[in-house]
Amino acid sequence: MFDASVYLNRRKQLMRTVGDGIILLLGNGEMPMNYRDNVYPFRQDSTFLYYIGLDQPQLAAILDAGSERTILFGNEVDIEDVIWMGPQESMKQKADRSGVEEVRPFDALGKFVSDAVSAGKTVHYFMPYRLEQQLLLAELLNRPLNALEQGVSVKLIKAIVAQRSVKDDLEIEQIELAHDITREMHLQAMKMARPGVLEQTIAGTIEGIALSRGSGVSFPVILSVHGEILHNHGHGNVLREGQLLVNDSGAEANSHYAADITRTMPVGGKFSTRQKEIYQIVLNAQMAAIGMLKPQLPYKEAHLQAAKVIAQGLKELGLMRGDVEEAVAAGAHALFFPHGLGHMMGLDVHDMENLGEDYVGYDDTVQRSDQFGLAYLRLAKKLQTGFVLTVEPGIYFIPALIEKWRAEKKFDSFLDYGKIASYIGFGGIRIEDDVVITESGCRVLGKPIPKAVDEVEQVCSA
Repeated sequence: MFDASVYLNRRKQLMRTVGDGIILLLGNGEMPMNYRDNVYPFRQDSTFLYYIGLDQPQLAAILDAGSERTILFGNEVDIEDVIWMGPQESMKQKADRSGVEEVRPFDALGKFVSDAVSAGKTVHYFMPYRLEQQLLLAELLNRPLNALEQGVSVKLIKAIVAQRSVKDDLEIEQIELAHDITREMHLQAMKMARPGVLEQTIAGTIEGIALSRGSGVSFPVILSVHGEILHNHGHGNVLREGQLLVNDSGAEANSHYAADITRTMPVGGKFSTRQKEIYQIVLNAQMAAIGMLKPQLPYKEAHLQAAKVIAQGLKELGLMRGDVEEAVAAGAHALFFPHGLGHMMGLDVHDMENLGEDYVGYDDTVQRSDQFGLAYLRLAKKLQTGFVLTVEPGIYFIPALIEKWRAEKKFDSFLDYGKIASYIGFGGIRIEDDVVITESGCRVLGKPIPKAVDEVEQVCSA
């Protein structure tokens, strides 16, 4: 946890922005895996962590915007808790660490909310992503489950997004701690990318690094020789000489701040000429995008610039043709680059996605496109100093998509399907780094992780 004053100041800012009523923050509970007492590793709700900081189950908080006071709800431990888990802090001790003035039993939360509603106060809340918390919220508000969405406070969501989007020095330090762990994971994966090795062996090894140095991975490890499958969580393939291995993985620091890095490496230590050509296009696109990042730049512009670099590079290889600007405007490049350039990152690897991606990545100045590929861009709005985001272009040869577009003769004037067909089986390449927006531009976070062709080959061959 940070100092109690950090959480106190965060809550004051939120309450003053919301301005009225009470703000209900529900912490997460424990979740059974296969029977009640065998639970998944506990992960606290990130918004609760941001404003309260207590990384423990069965807690809730009320922020009273009128009086600017916070009440923490939770139960004291009993002798059975001590027997199974050892001595525990009192609720008062927990509250003190968060700078909270008042504590009450968890069972008192329902009456407090009911009394507030009876008094005409607005209850500001956002929709929980876990069913158990949705059921609790429905009970607290005395509303049907299917009516909860109608009462969500957009005012609260926008206030949280505005506040959490801008990372201070303490947060950036934690993200870089997560990056340090992630760097070790990626270097280890490169060293293990040898013919005959099972993907599962590498995935398990690097997840072990995340667990041994932090609170685990920030999302399930994506590691596969089938890099054309964007989020391939299967790890059943045996690596073969000449394949490409995509490793998209990241760690959480003990504070739960996340990192998210992707590297693509040659199995056996050397890229083929064809692999090197495609890899360099992706790297050029990433560097072009990073080079233009600064406050007030719409991130959508960086995405489109990366797309143009990709289209130009593929045109030079004969896979695309025609005017590059026109091809990108039409969306022809999305055959190879069908996702967005990046997303916000912080306590969530897709930061605050539970609050609504359009609130996080879009605003009144930019609306989500319905064009294939561009529609998946998670962040499009203008950047601000303190934003932390990923930059992750890629090129993929997806057999089903190629066949579909070819049968439809889609973008025939921009795509040479005969040449493209010769790349089926190539796989995919993605390169991703984490970046913080500074007052004058941006900074790539953490110690460098090899990504130039010769650097990657050197580590993979060591």
